[in-house]
Amino acid sequence: MYLVDSHCHLDGLDYENLHKSVDSVLADAKARDVGFVLAVATTLPGYRAMREQIGQRDNVAFSCGVHPLNLDGGYDYDELRQLANVPEVVAMGETGLDYFYQKDNIPLQQESFRQHIRIGRELRKPVIVHTRDARQDTLDILREEQVSECGGVLHCFTEDQETARQLLDMGFYISFSGIVTFRNADALREVARYVPVDRMLVETDSPYLAPVPHRGKENQPAYVRDVAEYLAVLKGMTPDDLAQQTTDNFSRLFGVTLPKHG
Repeated sequence: MYLVDSHCHLDGLDYENLHKSVDSVLADAKARDVGFVLAVATTLPGYRAMREQIGQRDNVAFSCGVHPLNLDGGYDYDELRQLANVPEVVAMGETGLDYFYQKDNIPLQQESFRQHIRIGRELRKPVIVHTRDARQDTLDILREEQVSECGGVLHCFTEDQETARQLLDMGFYISFSGIVTFRNADALREVARYVPVDRMLVETDSPYLAPVPHRGKENQPAYVRDVAEYLAVLKGMTPDDLAQQTTDNFSRLFGVTLPKHG
């Protein structure tokens, strides 16, 4: 079995109390057949610090972007383009819209989202999208900015089946996190049954949203195996087959050649 954690904030784990180092986190992941991790940025200074902390590794790739809740008056779009234009960066984001926590800067959120997609199209890198209470605007902007030219993924999916259908029609991938294992997530499980397995990714969103049976603990890349095993049951597949398919999907979407798992 070979799994990929397609979305984690590797720099956000508790290295003071829970983990010795990035090496130990990745070793714990590998012990559970998680051979590769995509480390996702949420600010540009955070991206720089994350690159410094994690360094160059054959089992970690990076995204570069600014989360909609971290805009704080804006940032330099040229700097985003410049930072993203290196081979180790395989995606733009995470970007998107969040009207649940912030409604006072909607035009800025939308402009930032559009810029990520435009740079993604220019650099031929897919976008990692966050959406909360902003379903229609998210879909509209993805269409208007012709996201199908660079592709992308709606990460930590919690929307309905109709949203999934429209994203799939745009060529998008849909990523499921530990939320799918939560007791009250019946509607999300229905969506997981609906999404074709060749368009599905698995993620932790570490350090958040640890799956059952680790709820209440800090999440970590090793736990993506719990998400994958749960999804395999929903899809009527073996865990090995679901792991292989989601890993192939990751490789295809992000253009990543994965290291051998040994």
